[in-house]
Amino acid sequence: MMMSTEDMLQKFSNDASHPTEVRRLSMMIFDEVCEKVIGLPDRYRDYLEAAALLHDIGYYVDSKSHNKESQKLILEYGLKDFTSQETKIISCIARYHRGGLPDKREHEVYNTLEKTERKIVKRLAGILKLADGLDRAHLSLIKKIKLNYNSEDKIVEFILTPNTCEYTPDISSAIRKRDLFELGFKLQSVLKFAHKM
Repeated sequence: MMMSTEDMLQKFSNDASHPTEVRRLSMMIFDEVCEKVIGLPDRYRDYLEAAALLHDIGYYVDSKSHNKESQKLILEYGLKDFTSQETKIISCIARYHRGGLPDKREHEVYNTLEKTERKIVKRLAGILKLADGLDRAHLSLIKKIKLNYNSEDKIVEFILTPNTCEYTPDISSAIRKRDLFELGFKLQSVLKFAHKM
């Protein structure tokens, strides 16, 4: 029986606060990327939103390889708002929010995708991986994300505004997790905090 994204999240997750926050951060990054770096279709935003909400449902099965289990659950149940091919893409986006980079020689679902679909996965999973890193502590510490893009040098600056000026969140996880974003968009990135008001 196919499920909606919300039903699947409810079935396999005890706490929706982290997935909901990762969705919020992912949407902010997606919108900034579309405005400053490269325009992407609205439908891709839907893929990213679904993957962000479902990226951690694999914890229901196994915490160590929860990203792979998230992918399996998405594929097993299917998503009723998406075609089977779109569901496959979303499952890959969710899978690559942590761990190794996508590899078409090694990863059996990813290697069935067309080249253009693999590019979508790399870009959207790159955004998701970064957003997940920004909420590593599950404390919703980032209020706003703005991007500056230097197209000549192909460098994106992420300007992060914390929720409170007294406390600067630890973004070391996000810094480690920006590899897929850089690969997907073929650029370099820098993460920094907005200047204090």
